[in-house]
Formats: sequence, structure tokens, C-alpha cells
Amino acid sequence: MPQTTNNTSVERLNLANDGKLPGHIGLRVTEVDDGRVVGRFIVRPDLVAHTGYLLAGTVLSVADILCAYGVSTAWPEGASGFTTAEVKCNFTGTLREGEAVCTATLLHGGRTTQVWDARVEDAATGKLMAAFRCTQVILYPRG
Repeated sequence: MPQTTNNTSVERLNLANDGKLPGHIGLRVTEVDDGRVVGRFIVRPDLVAHTGYLLAGTVLSVADILCAYGVSTAWPEGASGFTTAEVKCNFTGTLREGEAVCTATLLHGGRTTQVWDARVEDAATGKLMAAFRCTQVILYPRG
């Protein structure tokens, strides 16, 4: 694994949410550790589909956001940025109301790629709602 730095915090990530999609969803980052980020959001009527269930896109977005935030907890030395190369999400349940919690963890932290997993669960019961995986390509300055 390359030399990495954790250059973020709960406070910094929650400030980054303001006025952006995470803020509109109501996502609150609650824990930040090396290779791990946890966040929560309340299921509100505007996040629920016409079917009465939480929109799958909301769940996928939260998992993607927290995995992206996670890259800053394992920032490779010399990197200038990153971009998402691939995402996959398997949905196993949903909510009509309540709170969801998402835990993003680093599975592979290489010099040129990182693979992140996220579990989205019903905060009240711990029941799995979605299993998410993404690959992040680490970018370096040219030249």
C-alpha cells in the first residue's frame, strides 16, 4: 500500500455538504477514520418514490458520496485528484420512513486505484438495504 494521509474530518465533510447534493439529501457524516467514513440520513417524503419506498438513487448517491469522501482518508502521496471509474449496487431492502446509516470502507488502497465498499442499513434494525462497491482512479499531475 502506498504512503497515504488522512486529510479530512467529520466537520470538514459536513461543511462540504452545504448547498450540494449531500446537503439536500440531509446526509450527516458521523465518523471519519483512516479508510472508513460513516454517515446517516433521515428518510423524508421528498426522498421517497411514487411507490412509497425510498428512492434507489438516493441510496446509491449516499453510498457513492461516502466512498468518495473516503478517498480523502487514504490520500496517496503526490496525488492531485481522483475520479470514479465504476459503481455497482445491489439492493436488498428499503425504507418508507426512519433513518438509514451508510458505512464506507476501503477494500483496496493502491497507488493508482482504490476500491471501496459501502453498506447501507436501516439504522433502527441494522437490516441491510444495499451493498455498494466502487473503483476510484487516483490522478497524478502530468509531467
